[in-house]
Amino acid sequence: MQEITVEWISEQRAQRYRRTPALRVENVEEARAFVDTVGFCHFWPIKGIETPNLFHAIAGRDRAVPNAHNDPDLSRCWGWKDQSLDKRWWHYAKVLRRRATLISLDVLPYFYACSENYGDLEDYLLEYEAGTMTMEARQIYEALLKHGPLDTVRLRREARLASVSSKSRFDRGLTELQVGLKVMPVGVAEAGAWNYAFIYEIVQRHWPDLPAKARAIQRSEARRALVSQYLDNVIAIDRGMVERVFHVMNWTKSEWEHAIDALLEADLVREVKVQGGANRNSANRYRANRSPQGQWFASTRALRRQRSLG
Repeated sequence: MQEITVEWISEQRAQRYRRTPALRVENVEEARAFVDTVGFCHFWPIKGIETPNLFHAIAGRDRAVPNAHNDPDLSRCWGWKDQSLDKRWWHYAKVLRRRATLISLDVLPYFYACSENYGDLEDYLLEYEAGTMTMEARQIYEALLKHGPLDTVRLRREARLASVSSKSRFDRGLTELQVGLKVMPVGVAEAGAWNYAFIYEIVQRHWPDLPAKARAIQRSEARRALVSQYLDNVIAIDRGMVERVFHVMNWTKSEWEHAIDALLEADLVREVKVQGGANRNSANRYRANRSPQGQWFASTRALRRQRSLG
């Protein structure tokens, strides 16, 4: 079994995540290229979760998200996201870990293939009748189905969730629909107390070709593709972290086993041993990411680069 070090993983991630001053994302075109390269990433860094994120790529370093709204990195990140919503550059919604996620258009069909959507706008009724969709999510979806794109303020009203006591239920229902790839933000409106509110639309109406593209992908193939892309991004990671990142996909233990086994058999992923080095921060991160089984996997592409350089 091949051995790699925590320091090597960190160095490779810095390159892949564009988390260095020389590789930092400096304009919208580079931001689009970054998302296309990594396939999917978070908008912000998520504590305890290992994924690339747009904010660090713009900053060119690992840094906390600032509270100051006039921070240049923060302003670019937020501004480019708002600018993108009606441009169809990528899919933006709360997906992985129920947090803001950017998904490239090439990878989006693989996420959709893993969802409970089958290409009909009425598919949601099957989930509701099966007890896997909440009443709030149904009300929000049906408001959009009836009225078309709506800003958050009007959407709450049309979904009959406009009261102060209903806000948390509305937020949960809206996140549920985004995770399920049923609705997404498609613009910004001057509405609400801050004159800033997302406009939401049904995913299938925004991406009309998406169901047909996803239909050609088997779920097992989609799972393998997403895990493989993730390993290419993070270079090497413990199994527990992989499962946490994709937790919202609701894959069964058997589905996980088949996905990993298929990637190992195809030599797209290899099991590795990871040695903690002298760098204290890296060693702490390694211990924090260890799974109970202590099982680590690495991208075969990254391992081949290591050997060619070594």
